[in-house]
Amino acid sequence: MTDHRVASRYVKSLLGLAVEQNALEAVHADMVMFDEVCDTNREFLLMMRSPIIKHDLKRDMLEKIFKKKVHLLTWSILDIITRKNRESLLPAIADEFHVAYNEFKGIGFASVTTAIEIDPVVRKEIEEIAKKLSTRSQVELETKVNPELIGGFVLNVGDRQIDASVSSKLNALRLTFKHNPYQKEI
Repeated sequence: MTDHRVASRYVKSLLGLAVEQNALEAVHADMVMFDEVCDTNREFLLMMRSPIIKHDLKRDMLEKIFKKKVHLLTWSILDIITRKNRESLLPAIADEFHVAYNEFKGIGFASVTTAIEIDPVVRKEIEEIAKKLSTRSQVELETKVNPELIGGFVLNVGDRQIDASVSSKLNALRLTFKHNPYQKEI
């Protein structure tokens, strides 16, 4: 069974317990924090995935770092998974929990790539467009910068993509000129 499928099963159980115990927001915040630690601290992530480092040492590290900072339910899942020698799944569980939380809350996901950083006013406008495209009342917008776009943006909402980038328009023009039957060879 793949890590993703196993992580999904743990996430399903954790989400159900969090809802049952009225701790969904706290557990979600904890999982977002854990995911950020994994994303920003490569050594921590490598430690979690290392088959060489003993499970007891990993559990002790998790306890020192997280036990007093997270909800009891979050600590319980971290502890249980580590005791089962499956701590390499924890980063995937944290990431997958955020997706499950958004799905449970009816929050859509969209990403926008621009040539430069966007200001808050433009971000708000793009969020409104994404809400209309996704039919969700709330949308989580991820922003990325890619200077190769030259200008404009590429917006992804679900399985839809709006490519209003200058580089895309230039490529379309290039193809038009390349396949123009009236153009003479030089």
